[in-house]
Amino acid sequence: MLLALSVLAVGIPVFVQAASPLEYQGADRGDKLLAAATKEDTLTLYTAFRPEDLPKIIGPFEKKYGIKVKFWRSGSDNVTQRVLTEASGKHYDVDVIMMPAQDMEAIRREKILQPAYSPYQKDLIANSVPAHREWTPVLMNVVVQAYNPGAIKKEDLPKSYQDLLDPKWKGKLGIEAKAEEWYTTVARNQSGGEQKGVKMFYDMVGQNGMSVRQGMSLLHNLVLAREVPLALTMYVDLAEKSKRAGRPIDWFVLDPAVAEGFNIGIAQQAPHPNAALLFYDYMLSPDTQKTLASLFYYPASSKVANPYPDLQDNIKFVDPVYTVDNFDKWSKSYQDVVTKRAK
Repeated sequence: MLLALSVLAVGIPVFVQAASPLEYQGADRGDKLLAAATKEDTLTLYTAFRPEDLPKIIGPFEKKYGIKVKFWRSGSDNVTQRVLTEASGKHYDVDVIMMPAQDMEAIRREKILQPAYSPYQKDLIANSVPAHREWTPVLMNVVVQAYNPGAIKKEDLPKSYQDLLDPKWKGKLGIEAKAEEWYTTVARNQSGGEQKGVKMFYDMVGQNGMSVRQGMSLLHNLVLAREVPLALTMYVDLAEKSKRAGRPIDWFVLDPAVAEGFNIGIAQQAPHPNAALLFYDYMLSPDTQKTLASLFYYPASSKVANPYPDLQDNIKFVDPVYTVDNFDKWSKSYQDVVTKRAK
């Protein structure tokens, strides 16, 4: 294999040369992996992880293992485009990729990723690790509803999406411009099926308008500023962090809460496969999962205390395979029903 030959060529311990790369499960796996990763000395990460929290994840890894992490951070569309462009040009710099589940599934289909085993995969949320093991969730991006308490009283909050058809919400609603996965999941899980769910959104936008904004961070800031009194799409960690900091925002859940995996994978042509696998283990380990929870993310590990225990029974997980298979249909629906008609 090309990967095994490249490892041999530079004199690195040949830990990664099994018939199925990165899937070795022997009793000496940990020692062999650490030795090989230490020899590689560095790895390159492409990610859409929150920029303010990325150093809090990378720093402890570098300190613990003495392995330098070179990273490039951008939005998931840009990460996807860069990965695909480099692969098509046979330019292999990236070792590890972390971004939302549907984007990871899309690049998997382009044969960008390779299977990987970690002893921590067994601790993750049930059924969250696919049989191919080419990507694995690190955390769950849970989408909730956020509001400014200075603009909306808690007792006046809607109890369902149907309540948002009330004229009192005219001019008060906001949404993220690329929330197709959330829209799909909510519409498909409405009583009466997806057609009724799509009509509900159609009527909501037609009757009460919708402020469409690019990026959750921008939408979050507009809620703080009262420019968008109620955001239908907000990552729970963004709202929770600001709430705990005493800023004018709170959040609630309209059934269902929607969660999408934020996944990690190792590039098929990773120049530093062992360092990549060590980082992969690190991200799934109990210590790092606890760190993610302390930063108010929803951890992928079921062995770590979740900062949102009340959400666990009310979540619908986005199916990345369905999302990619049906992306054109639902992307067009979201544009036709919401973004193009927004006022």
